[in-house]
Amino acid sequence: MLGAFANAFRTPDLRRKLLFVLMIITIFRLGCQIPTPGVDVSNVQTCLNNVGNSGIYSLINLFSGGALLQLTIFALGIMPYITASIILQLLVVVIPRLEALKKEGQSGQTKITQYTRYLTLGLALLQATGIVALARSGNLLQGCDPNTYPLLHSNGTGTFLVMVITMTAGTAVIMWLGELITERGIGNGMSLLIFTQVVSGFPSSLWAVQKQKGWWVFGIVVLIGLLVIAAVIFIEQAQRRIPVQYARRMVGRKMFGGSSTYIPLKVNQAGVIPVIFASSLLYLPAMAAQFNQNSSSAWVAWINNYFVRGSHPLYMITFFLLIVFFTYFYVSITFNPEEVADNMKKYGGFIPGIRAGKPTEDYLSYVLSRITLPGALYLGLIALIPLIAFVFLNANQNFPFGGTSILIMVGVALDTVKQIESQLQQRNYEGFLR
Repeated sequence: MLGAFANAFRTPDLRRKLLFVLMIITIFRLGCQIPTPGVDVSNVQTCLNNVGNSGIYSLINLFSGGALLQLTIFALGIMPYITASIILQLLVVVIPRLEALKKEGQSGQTKITQYTRYLTLGLALLQATGIVALARSGNLLQGCDPNTYPLLHSNGTGTFLVMVITMTAGTAVIMWLGELITERGIGNGMSLLIFTQVVSGFPSSLWAVQKQKGWWVFGIVVLIGLLVIAAVIFIEQAQRRIPVQYARRMVGRKMFGGSSTYIPLKVNQAGVIPVIFASSLLYLPAMAAQFNQNSSSAWVAWINNYFVRGSHPLYMITFFLLIVFFTYFYVSITFNPEEVADNMKKYGGFIPGIRAGKPTEDYLSYVLSRITLPGALYLGLIALIPLIAFVFLNANQNFPFGGTSILIMVGVALDTVKQIESQLQQRNYEGFLR
């Protein structure tokens, strides 16, 4: 692997791409450390040391690499873009106009990307307004007295507007940096930025286990983590290959077709999206209770007891079932067996032993529904690892091995390594994956 890295850096154009990616990541991480104008940095650090990262915005804080609770200019991270992309993917299925744009090819995809950018800025504006409002009221960091440690220098409207505009502009800059990596670097820019943010908090989360539980538990956690990573890599690479045969046909004087290929159906066809869906949905009642802390309602107490800490069995069961549901839901809208069967029939393709048309569609639906089940169970179990660790180890909920973080780290790392591998193979170098 070290030899492959050396070969990658010996190639001038590949070396330039890698160095460009590293430069963008450095700028990105620098922006995650610059505080937004109006923030009392010393009080924020004091509150973080006293209460930790146990807030209802832990998912957004994960995607911001801890920048959210520090109220930096990149506090929102990449989360608004992720949410906007998911919403647009869902709307493509619902709105015929967007579905027509998707079928237009590159021009239609460019238009959908433009809509995604606009929606990202709108969501960033809403999220920034909510976060700054919570910071001004002192509810952003639970357990920190706003009268003793105010997070902002001033609670005036001017400071509020400056912070909201700065955070929204920071999201726009993050989008630009991600697109620069995609165009001029290696790998998907947004995915690499997410990977950078998640990895940035990994060492501190791992070291927190050692400080709380000692070296023996730390060693066991590392060993379990390596096994989890190996299992995630195995499942992420697993796929069901459905063979497809194309019949020979004459076009003019030339013979076309007669080739064999396959349709790769991954076990985890949905990726990390179902976990994000389920986590976001479960944060809604916790957020509603957060804005009603002064209320004596029974529903606020019930949500605080069962849906805030995440260690209650009811929360775990609900989380698991939501992941299974969203896995089937997302796979159903991203893979259309009817469309695949029609395209195969149009170009003379067929699955051996299966007639073209409706029988092919039914067969693809049958295989997809059964291969999605182990993928859904796998996602649910991986997502529950931090919650189980929180119960047995009394560790922080941002447990390093498991959940959204490990899925993102392994998935993005595999995709990026494959892209570097393909670049190396074009130059007759031996790549990373043997």
